[in-house]
Amino acid sequence: MATQIPAMRRFGSAVVAWLDAVRAPFARPRRTTHATRATRDTRHTRRRRQEDLLLELIGNVARLRVELHYANVIQAHRFMSEHQDRAIDDPSLAAALSTLNGISEDKRRQMLFANREYAAILLAHRVGAFGWDELLGHLRVLCRNPVFAEYWERTVEHRRSLAAESLDAKVGRALDVIFDELMDDPDEWWVVGPDE
Repeated sequence: MATQIPAMRRFGSAVVAWLDAVRAPFARPRRTTHATRATRDTRHTRRRRQEDLLLELIGNVARLRVELHYANVIQAHRFMSEHQDRAIDDPSLAAALSTLNGISEDKRRQMLFANREYAAILLAHRVGAFGWDELLGHLRVLCRNPVFAEYWERTVEHRRSLAAESLDAKVGRALDVIFDELMDDPDEWWVVGPDE
């Protein structure tokens, strides 16, 4: 019986070794496939995250571009407003800045200020502070002012050189309609004017 135990152990060890050898071709690919799949999934997840980050970065750059454009528009407006302020304060500069002839110094200052007010309202629309309807509402109120009405009438030639599809030209046409409506029925000045 003592000799049978070592023989059985050897036989048992041989069976275990044989089972390991039989399992090995099936077990390794499964482990490798699982590891490969996990690696592939990790790579795919990482690539997808990189693509998402890149799209987010592109969106942020596009928004930054728009904000920089608005900042430049505001800065240009500020620069022109400073010139107009100096011209309003100094009649000799007003004469250099204004293209209107045959008007008094006081009237020239009023025209410059009316232009400045109009430009400020238009700027608010350009940078997104006002929608189209709000822009027309503010301009409709401004059109009730006789000084602005005179400014608009005196500068009709200035607007003829504007590109037809520019915002300035579109607003100019809308204001012409508003002034026509005011002449026809001054009590209906608050009614929303033409669409964009």
